[in-house]
Amino acid sequence: MDAVPEQDKRTVQAHAKYLAEHQNRLVRLEGHADERGSSEYNLALGQRRADGVKKVLLVGGAKEGQIESVSYGEEKPMSTAHNEAAWSQNRRTDLNYNAK
Repeated sequence: MDAVPEQDKRTVQAHAKYLAEHQNRLVRLEGHADERGSSEYNLALGQRRADGVKKVLLVGGAKEGQIESVSYGEEKPMSTAHNEAAWSQNRRTDLNYNAK
């Protein structure tokens, strides 16, 4: 599994460029999973997703100290429906620049 789908790499690279140019900015990467699988598995999967985005950000020039990565597993779904379209929306990493 590639943690950052090909169609999303340009977006993540743009965030990396922004962070490299604004080194005072911080971002929290919030990994998510769909409801299928155990809670433990989904927490680990969400963390792998967030860490995959972190790798792309670091390669793109962001600094380690600018990035925090966490996993919410299946706890914060974007969609609460129980079908492939909903599950697809819930398999994601959110970039939160306003995290406290």
